[in-house]
Amino acid sequence: MNAPQTPNTSLDVETVMLDALAAQRADYLREGVVTAESRIDRIDRVIDALVRYADQLTEALNSDFSCRPREVTLLTDVGASITALKHAKKHLRRWMKGEKRPTIFPLNLLGGRSRIEYQPLGVVGIISPWNFPVSMVFAPMSGALAAGNRVMIKPSEFTPATSEVLRAMISEVYDPKEVAIFTGGPEVGQAFSNLPLDHLLFTGATSVARHIMAAAARNLVPVTLELGGKSPVIISRSADIEKSLGRIMLGKTLNAGQICLAPDYLMVPEEKLHEVIAAAQKAVASMYPKLLDNPQYTSVVNERHYQRLTGYLAEAEERGVKTLPINPAGEDFSQQQGTHKIPPTLVPEPPEDLKVLQEEIFGPLLPIRTYRDFEETIAYINAMPRPLAAYYFGEDAAEQEAVQARTTSGGMCINDVIMHVMQEDLPFGGVGPSGMGSYHGLEGFRTFSHAKSIYRQTGLNIGKLSGMLPPYGKTTEKSIAMQVKK
Repeated sequence: MNAPQTPNTSLDVETVMLDALAAQRADYLREGVVTAESRIDRIDRVIDALVRYADQLTEALNSDFSCRPREVTLLTDVGASITALKHAKKHLRRWMKGEKRPTIFPLNLLGGRSRIEYQPLGVVGIISPWNFPVSMVFAPMSGALAAGNRVMIKPSEFTPATSEVLRAMISEVYDPKEVAIFTGGPEVGQAFSNLPLDHLLFTGATSVARHIMAAAARNLVPVTLELGGKSPVIISRSADIEKSLGRIMLGKTLNAGQICLAPDYLMVPEEKLHEVIAAAQKAVASMYPKLLDNPQYTSVVNERHYQRLTGYLAEAEERGVKTLPINPAGEDFSQQQGTHKIPPTLVPEPPEDLKVLQEEIFGPLLPIRTYRDFEETIAYINAMPRPLAAYYFGEDAAEQEAVQARTTSGGMCINDVIMHVMQEDLPFGGVGPSGMGSYHGLEGFRTFSHAKSIYRQTGLNIGKLSGMLPPYGKTTEKSIAMQVKK
């Protein structure tokens, strides 16, 4: 099977993509009802391919990042993809079943029946990011395939080696009328977002999402946007500081903090600041006795993002703000050869106007704010754009309820970070600036399905019985009187 070749000019790109979309849509219509067996077959094929291509994907991601641990790729990209696909395969027969819905009185008594049937949308587009370039293709694709759709993919240009492995893998196991992939730079992404797809999912930056949504709007393409934002971590006075920082720093150092759900800043009781700093240093040292020459510590993906992150630190230093790099082996990070590693760095009590507090970090930097009264944390979170996640550490039930009920975020974890994204039976998505729509599990199936409302009328003349049939008279007035009352 041959994947469509990405051409050189923007005009050719658009033409080739439109042709691929037309071919997928025509083949989808030709297929008719997409059976559970067909959906499972398409899922099984890619599960098998992921297992066979695991080593190639690991090598490609290590090359793209200049240092990306094998274990991280297998756990968070390959393994997470297979988990999502297996979950969809296991449950899709149940998800496909229609739902009976109540019918309004008196039509229900006269034999009228209402139900919902879930139909494939047709062709779903997926624009995936560079930080998890495998799982951010196949996690949403699991829902799209389970729902019976065809799929078109645009992977990130920032992980070109991985994109090429994905292209080879997809073209081996799928006819391009089933799943097609288009690699390339921004011009390919722009053309892709202009396509008249049946649904478009984008994972990436909020700033880019605005352009994606505007392009999709021209064709009235519904979108799911998985973005990010500054996910806060509240540490309560009731929290076990050492245990909490162990979990927080695991989340912050995984993939060097290049995770949309990574903890973005801490909010700690002012008297606990030094204890929190010491616990963070201890946690990092236990996981990474050394960093620079440690293949298990991920590099920042490229020079552009390295300069962005080091720029945040330079701004802090210029403003006289103390930064605390956690560098257990005392390595010289200025002498790197071919990598862009940055040690986990704490920024205690930064001024509000520093970029590290204003912009999504997407790296191993961690500002720490302090508070006196717990109510300050709720007020601060609510004054900021709504984040993709909020995290609370502690055992105070009233505080937990306050964070849960009085703040708005895409998701929430209590006494951990990030772990909610691993739950296939929980919808994953943002709210406001952190995203729109959700997927995973049943919600993914429904996001990529059309819920068709179906009403079956009784054989009786309902129009006459209800007074809806002209000429209107006493029966009509009785029906109106029944409806127009308190």
